[in-house]
Amino acid sequence: MTIILGLESSCDETAAALVTGDGQILAHKLATQEAEHQPFGGVVPEIAARAHVDALMPLVRAAFDEAGIGLNDVDAIAATAGPGLIGGVMVGLVTGKALAHAAGKPLVAVNHLEGHALSPRLADRTLQFPYLLLLVSGGHCQLLRVDGVGQYRRLATTIDDAVGEAFDKTAKLLGLGYPGGPRVEKAAREGNPKAVPLPRPLVGTADPHFSFAGLKSAVMRAQQTGNYRIEDIAASFQQAAVDCLIDRTRLALTHCPDVTALVVAGGVAANTSIRKALETLAGEHGLPFVAPPMWLCTDNGAMIAWAGAERYALGLTDAIDIPARPRWPLDPSAEKARGAGVKG
Repeated sequence: MTIILGLESSCDETAAALVTGDGQILAHKLATQEAEHQPFGGVVPEIAARAHVDALMPLVRAAFDEAGIGLNDVDAIAATAGPGLIGGVMVGLVTGKALAHAAGKPLVAVNHLEGHALSPRLADRTLQFPYLLLLVSGGHCQLLRVDGVGQYRRLATTIDDAVGEAFDKTAKLLGLGYPGGPRVEKAAREGNPKAVPLPRPLVGTADPHFSFAGLKSAVMRAQQTGNYRIEDIAASFQQAAVDCLIDRTRLALTHCPDVTALVVAGGVAANTSIRKALETLAGEHGLPFVAPPMWLCTDNGAMIAWAGAERYALGLTDAIDIPARPRWPLDPSAEKARGAGVKG
């Protein structure tokens, strides 16, 4: 039985996990940095990197203890090599390299986005390629056709802010605190989603991409008027974001008539309203809807270990001198979208 150790440190969560080639999670350990970054209202890269240094090896030891195995029992070491905050990425990747070298094991340098893209196959072992993936996180908002491991065709990306970034900035504007996404969702439950007139950028257009900067600015203007309850602004913002995501995903489905499922992944996929709307859209197209459990949507080591297992099974390992990358698109051949803040 193949066993992969996965290490994740691309942003503000440190994680180590042991996952088998058939999808059993033997151990998963996670350390968050919420307390460290809360006073700043967002992630401070240097603080994040230092916290990864302190947390990672204790988590690795704890994972081995929970699984009852040692380093020599694993078949390969998988570590996030990008994209992300470069200091944090380097901590995880260098640790992975050191462990691989010390134990004489292969290294699998995992694209963090591929970890998210393949995580639904860990959650649902019946999920087959190709599928349409909505990848939504703090740094990315993309629609991808997933044809296989390492085979991704980007259909759409954000031309400015990612949807998770818009949630975080909205939380900050409304004084809801950090982390922003869950705080906005909680406030939205007490609000009226029709109370505040907000734009739906690019909805109804033939342009396949996303845009959230204008929505974020409209939230700021609504808050400055003093005419609306915070809960109503949060609910109206969330509904506008959902409408944008659904409209763009519906457009992408017209270009992918042969996909086996509609899939969502990434930290924002933990949002209940987004999941429900996507499930309805999938049903309208006669497709199953696949979403990982909430804990597997946010950054974690299990998805990195699983992506490592999928790559290892195909013989895709990496040289020990592979570099860390702050940017690393899943589809390098995709035509560059026009926009000031285009990501991926």
